[in-house]
Amino acid sequence: MSGTTAESRDAELAALLDALNAGGRIAAGSPHHLTMHRISQAALRVTGELNSGCHPPERVRELLAGLTGRAVDDTVTVFPPLRSDFGRNITLGRRVFINSGCAFQDQGGITIGDDCLIGHNTVFATLNHDLDPARRGDLLPAPIVIGRNVWIGANVTVLPGVTIGDDAVVAAAAVVTKDVPSGAVVVGSPARVVRRVPPPGGDVPA
Repeated sequence: MSGTTAESRDAELAALLDALNAGGRIAAGSPHHLTMHRISQAALRVTGELNSGCHPPERVRELLAGLTGRAVDDTVTVFPPLRSDFGRNITLGRRVFINSGCAFQDQGGITIGDDCLIGHNTVFATLNHDLDPARRGDLLPAPIVIGRNVWIGANVTVLPGVTIGDDAVVAAAAVVTKDVPSGAVVVGSPARVVRRVPPPGGDVPA
């Protein structure tokens, strides 16, 4: 019986992830919505342990693997606390550094490429709610994709559906509402491009 229950729950999670990654509406009170809440409770348990006390780096990665449901590379470094209310739709590349206080609302999918630096208190939000008051409880997922070698400063908020290109820099306290081109430096709320990242060993392009 327990094996059947575990298989059933795995199937429910797989179906939910398929729906989330397809960008489908998750209606309030629907079976997918209930599955999301169940997974959220598991994520809160893992992050509760992650954020309590001081753990060696290998234990932090072990807990992250439990949160995400996939292996975390030995080159990943995370300084807790880290908050996540789902966990199962996070993908981390190699040599990623995540500073303390970050919040990952990852139902819609968060992908962080190799060699990224994520500053203190960064918020990745992948869910919107419907504007219609009658459907305000519905969830509208859209993924956040961070390319490789991206530097995100402290207190940045990245909104649903945003892609940040390779080598880009997001200045502290920016609110990123639309895609950031590769190699761009963006500032402000909403974030806007103000310059280009210089090539290695070179001057900043005009």
